[in-house]
Amino acid sequence: MSADNRPLPDLVSFLETLPEPHILCDRQYRILAANAAYRRTFPASRNVVGRACYEVSHHYSVPCDQAGESCPLARGLHSGQRERVLHLHHTPRGEEYVNIELSPIRDGGGEIGWFIEKMEPMTVARGATDHHGLVGRAPAFQAMLALIARVAPSEASALLQGESGTGKELVANAIHEASLRAQGPFVAVDCSGLAETLFESEVFGHERGAFTGATSRKPGLVEAASGGTLFLDEVGDIPLGMQVKLLRLLETGTYRRVGSTELRRADIRLVSATHRPLRDMVAQGSFRQDLYFRLNTFPITVPALRERAADIPLLVESLLGRVVRKRSLAVSPEAMRRLAAYPFPGNVRELRNVLERASLMCDGETILPEHLAEDIVHPLPPDARPSAPAERAGDWQALEREAFQHAVAGHRGSRRELARKLGISERTLYRKLRECGC
Repeated sequence: MSADNRPLPDLVSFLETLPEPHILCDRQYRILAANAAYRRTFPASRNVVGRACYEVSHHYSVPCDQAGESCPLARGLHSGQRERVLHLHHTPRGEEYVNIELSPIRDGGGEIGWFIEKMEPMTVARGATDHHGLVGRAPAFQAMLALIARVAPSEASALLQGESGTGKELVANAIHEASLRAQGPFVAVDCSGLAETLFESEVFGHERGAFTGATSRKPGLVEAASGGTLFLDEVGDIPLGMQVKLLRLLETGTYRRVGSTELRRADIRLVSATHRPLRDMVAQGSFRQDLYFRLNTFPITVPALRERAADIPLLVESLLGRVVRKRSLAVSPEAMRRLAAYPFPGNVRELRNVLERASLMCDGETILPEHLAEDIVHPLPPDARPSAPAERAGDWQALEREAFQHAVAGHRGSRRELARKLGISERTLYRKLRECGC
């Protein structure tokens, strides 16, 4: 192909018209052009043109796929079609997660000659310490983020599944913030805290006189979330009688206030979450199969803290900045070692509570082992701990239950103190006690 026929000038002109950050690369990973949006979003100390994309974005000396990561350019060469990945990039602001959408461009002979990459920062998560949003670098965390990046721009219902305390509401909020509804409200509903007699009224609203005590008209949470996202937490606790009404809302997009015949149209995006095994509940008849399929359009597993233990130092620094706003606290290496070795059955919520307690016990500027809770300083011996995840693959519910039973058996104090130690609410504690027969 002659140089006169190369479409490079046209491609460069095209890139400059695009509002999102774009770069043009050749088959050898060399950046040939970067548009104005890229230069504004990723200002560098020197021009990126002529440099390898992996050196600019990752500070690698070899392509991503040779450094243990998924390389969109290598995947595009193999598949011959558009590819999408989530990468952790070096930027002047530090490490940031970036969504990459790569499109191959063919020459006059039909061969792939160039690649256009659209690069959009994922502002709801960071790979470094941050006092807002999601924080982490572990593979399980990045796998979850990649799913968030795919589902957030759509209107699809997402189902978050994970143990108590893993941060499912934060994940739901991240989906909202990365969606086209980000300017609308984010309304969270704790389904486990609503009695069956109140569920319909709270979610759909009621008219004056609809029931005893309904002295005025009240809009429901569906109406409050109009234009935004409705987050149903602990959706597995919704009574069967109410499940059919929720299903009708999802299938038709309409609902009625209690005591009204007027059909109202909902303008919401639904995200739900549960720690319960909904598939098993369907088999047992305690959860509707048709509702399960509606909610489970796009399932996302929120990993337990023990599955991303490498993130504990990052989380410690980030959470300290959130719970201790007026002091600058550090954690000693030995205290950090104790935290990293602890299994955290209450997950990130328990870690937050542990750090809040340690900050109250610490009068200086460094948290030491003696400032940590007794369970962390003197953990249970290995043979008394729950089985490791690898030994109980696919049975994280049993693992959580076993860890909870050990915590209850070893606790000497009030239920309130136990709930605080586990990083859960007292209501959740009593529900778990009933489930485990403790």
